[in-house]
Amino acid sequence: MTLSPTSLILVCLLPTPRDLEIARLLGWYRIPLRTAPKVVAVDYLAFYQPSTFGDRGGQIEYVAEVRGHELTTRGELLKDEADHPRAREEYYKIQIGALEKLKEPVKSEKWKRLTFLYTTGEYLLEARTLNDLVVNGDERQLLWHSLRERAENSQLYKTDLPEADIPPEVLVALLGIKEVEEEYLTGDEKNT
Repeated sequence: MTLSPTSLILVCLLPTPRDLEIARLLGWYRIPLRTAPKVVAVDYLAFYQPSTFGDRGGQIEYVAEVRGHELTTRGELLKDEADHPRAREEYYKIQIGALEKLKEPVKSEKWKRLTFLYTTGEYLLEARTLNDLVVNGDERQLLWHSLRERAENSQLYKTDLPEADIPPEVLVALLGIKEVEEEYLTGDEKNT
């Protein structure tokens, strides 16, 4: 597992075994915008499995690396549920990498309900129970500072376009700006 001690983790509820299969097979997780935590630009998601998982409920068994997120509707995500009452509601679609099983599951013990919880890789790697994931004291301030910084950076426009070293004459031809180019050439360049 490539999880580092400083990785930002969002522990989130995985409502049903079907949601686990969607995460495993399709590589995404959904969060309703109206109930979403303030920051979804984290390094990893850790999935809390409730009682709907039977014997495997009440614990975190899996984590997955976050690869990106986008805003869409529930209807777009779950096309087989087009008539669902919330089909038109906005949801975050969080793209994730492969599910990684923790060496030991993190058990809930006293906690019966969990929706979202921020923690770090250090806490998750050492945790035995959900209580062990709670960041306190000065470290909590560092966690919030990191989350705030991540939220601000995720608002910046980014592109995954590859760097291209295109000769100017090819670029000019592709963009159809031959006339403009001639206006900017100096007298010496026009004569060559």
